[in-house]
Amino acid sequence: MNVRTSRIVALLTILALLLSGVSAFAQDTFMGKTAAELFPIPDVAANEQEQQLAFQALLAAGLPDGTALGAGQTMTFGVLGQGSRGGISGTIYFWRNVFEAATGAEMEIVEVPYNELGTTIPADFLTGQYTYDAFIGAAWQYGDWVSNEWIQPIDQWIGDPRFPSWTPDDTAPAFRALLQWGGQTYGSQMDGDAQLLYYRQDILSDPEWQAAYEAEVGSPMPFPIRTWQDLLAITTFFNGKDWNEDGDPDDGISLHLAAGGQGHFHYATLAASFAVTPSAGDDARAVSKYDNVFWFDPDDMTPLINQPGHVRALEFLQELAATGQEAQFGWQLGEAWDNFLGGNAIATFSWGDVGSLSQNPDRSVITGNLGADVIPCSSEWYDRETGAFVTDTENPNCVGNTTGGSWHPTMSAFTDVPELTYYFMAMLANPVINFYNATTGWQGIDPCCTYQLYEPRGTAVSEDYTAVGFNADDMERYINSYGSNVYDKTTYLTYLRIPGTLEYIQETLDIRLSEAMTGQLSAQAALDATAADWEAVTDGLDRANQLAIYQAAIGYTPGG
Repeated sequence: MNVRTSRIVALLTILALLLSGVSAFAQDTFMGKTAAELFPIPDVAANEQEQQLAFQALLAAGLPDGTALGAGQTMTFGVLGQGSRGGISGTIYFWRNVFEAATGAEMEIVEVPYNELGTTIPADFLTGQYTYDAFIGAAWQYGDWVSNEWIQPIDQWIGDPRFPSWTPDDTAPAFRALLQWGGQTYGSQMDGDAQLLYYRQDILSDPEWQAAYEAEVGSPMPFPIRTWQDLLAITTFFNGKDWNEDGDPDDGISLHLAAGGQGHFHYATLAASFAVTPSAGDDARAVSKYDNVFWFDPDDMTPLINQPGHVRALEFLQELAATGQEAQFGWQLGEAWDNFLGGNAIATFSWGDVGSLSQNPDRSVITGNLGADVIPCSSEWYDRETGAFVTDTENPNCVGNTTGGSWHPTMSAFTDVPELTYYFMAMLANPVINFYNATTGWQGIDPCCTYQLYEPRGTAVSEDYTAVGFNADDMERYINSYGSNVYDKTTYLTYLRIPGTLEYIQETLDIRLSEAMTGQLSAQAALDATAADWEAVTDGLDRANQLAIYQAAIGYTPGG
């Protein structure tokens, strides 16, 4: 029995058990429709599996009758534009028919290209068009949205039985903080972005390859991988060898480094352990002028991006990328993933999508062989307070991350249909629906919550994943690593949520990083240019205002 068939058999068994407990509303609203009507999927080969699993999740979600909120109304939803089967936007298309059936409303979807997120939605507010009732954006945009009062809190509706059930208490604290600002909740849970290290478990644990490594390098293979320096040693050894036995040389690392390809996230994740120091006080995560800061000096907004720790990190990224194909410098996100999932690279570091996509037989040949761990530490880092590098192989510097967008819906402060809008926001945050979405892979939704994590951090169990056809050993490594990253790290890369974040990152840093990675500029020159760019952006946006918002965003108290 293949993976797809086993998933269908399992879900049909569960579905039969569910039917007796389905609410009268669900029976009247959904049972008369086919899964294909509720979940139209253009890829016929995927229809039966995806539709039936989604229908199972729908019945278990216990959606309340929303027709009093939505009959005859229209809700307009803005979303990252990646199409009806693309990451994040695909989720909205996938659940639109269910929302319309549950509320009697209509939903209009407006896609916004990734590179226009920082201009299209702000322009809509600034010109008073107020096109969107809700929009899915990234957590880094809160600096713009909240400071300009474009979005509104949703606390008043959380827990109201008129809406689908969910609670922020389920959300891991590191992700919950990204839904909130100033003690109020603005977003409903959908996606929890963090980057992990992924590798080929079968190859790195193979005694023959371990012996070959030691014979060539002169020391045992540093596996499990603990530091970035360990990773570089391993990818250097494996790069160019035919370790997958397909007759062609294979890669050590697989990264997406094209300008506009989100490669700046690779840099931030890696650079954190070279540039962030924990507090020496009782709270290792306390933010001070020198500790737990990455982006700007919290006293005056001076860019830190060209400090020695950042420069060394970029030089290291250049070394690491050299253990993979030159084509990486032109790769977008999916190309780097596919190279790893296709069995051609020994390692990558990226989001949780890799974990779920590794279980898709149409996308992956490594099911059962996925290795996963928290992002490596660094055995060298720069201490800004002392002005010197620290080297410690026994106690390396370990920094967790919530790198990425953690994409989720927020509600316009100007919507005419706030309760209808919240119904859909809450529907996407419902634990059963959210769990399903995070297991499809293609939706781009990653684990966020206790119901997706194993003990001791959550309530999920292995059977929750094997029931949808996932490999138990792969999930043991992947889910436990995800939970460890968001719960167990001593300190974390501070999240940048200030006005102009996309201008700082997407329009300046990303371009300068590409210039460094392709050899046009040295690491120092690229980051010096970035610092100059950032100074200009800050001055153009009002330095004093930027400083106040930055301090609030990272939890810094001047003089504290």
